[in-house]
Amino acid sequence: MRRKEKVTKVIDGDTFETDSRKNSVRLANVDTPEKGQRGAAGAREKLKKLIAGEDVGIETVARDKYGRSVARVYLGRESVNKKMQAKGKK
Repeated sequence: MRRKEKVTKVIDGDTFETDSRKNSVRLANVDTPEKGQRGAAGAREKLKKLIAGEDVGIETVARDKYGRSVARVYLGRESVNKKMQAKGKK
């Protein structure tokens, strides 16, 4: 089931926070560089441009060891996960 939530903060290229969750959300099947690694700032900016301040649909598929939702995320009908995967290949 998809829940609609507002993105309040983009942490990095594959993790963000919403207005209604205690823990952050991580994009399923997306792995971007961590803070301090080459490409991290660019990945964060790409995700920020896509979803910052937007209402997104979140479909949790798992939880990680930090308690975050690992999810498929949608902006309207478009998959944010697929957009970030495609951007990573360029």
